[in-house]
Amino acid sequence: MSLLRRRGAIVLEPAVGRLTGQDSGAGRLPEPAAIFAVATRLLARAGREDPLRPDLAGRRVVVSAGGTREEIDPVRFIGNWSTGTQGYALARTAVARGAEVILVAANVALPDPAGAKVTRVVSAREMRDAVMAAAAGADAVVMAAAVADYRPEARSAAKIKKDGQPPEPLRLTENPDILAGLAAARRGQDPDRQDTADHDPERTGLVPPATVRQVLVGFAAETDTAPENARAKLARKGCDLLVVNPVGNGLGFGTPDNEAVVYGADGTVTPIPRGPKEALADVVWDLVAARMNESVSDR
Repeated sequence: MSLLRRRGAIVLEPAVGRLTGQDSGAGRLPEPAAIFAVATRLLARAGREDPLRPDLAGRRVVVSAGGTREEIDPVRFIGNWSTGTQGYALARTAVARGAEVILVAANVALPDPAGAKVTRVVSAREMRDAVMAAAAGADAVVMAAAVADYRPEARSAAKIKKDGQPPEPLRLTENPDILAGLAAARRGQDPDRQDTADHDPERTGLVPPATVRQVLVGFAAETDTAPENARAKLARKGCDLLVVNPVGNGLGFGTPDNEAVVYGADGTVTPIPRGPKEALADVVWDLVAARMNESVSDR
């Protein structure tokens, strides 16, 4: 396998599921449709790069996908319309371009992308823990998931029943900002102290490598895609790229296509016209790959 990878072969990791007998786990052949999806992504890039060295070969990347759910009681939750389609397209594309992919999926009813290692979560706090753990040593993190900004302040242990009276107001509390936390950790700060620009990195033990910096990508599904709002959010999050895509009126969630504008911390603006989500994924990885080769001193 090492020899094949050195020669530029894309090796799909075994799928996880039912094996022979009663056991289950990693060891299944990926489903034909999943293998086909990776093959078509490889063919789509034919002639664009060295076939013996895909541009993400040897890179480890983390992708988040889906929409988190915040429980009100054992029956109800606060959620959103995300299906995870864009995140899964990003994961499949990264596999096809040679990367080791860790996919953190929240409430997604899609088959696992062949070649990706999938971690399943439910809530925003579970996603934060999984992403922060997977991000250690990763070359890039792409936060394509729709993470709930708020959760109920208290979860009822029993189903809340109607009793003929108006319900008690639902009090909310803010969820951790995963992307800002990743940016804080990259700066050598405590990710739980995202407002401490002067926090001493030497004391935390979170100092990043001296020559290479993790590339961070955020997604913003917006009904208002004004450039000034996007740039303000990019600065606030502290990421390298912010992919702003319009949602509503048949765009975004649950559709096979997408469109976006990618704002870079370096001042670049990259429009992506409406098209398949795999095409958007390729543009995002193009931008990420270009930044992976930059040193800290270049930025």
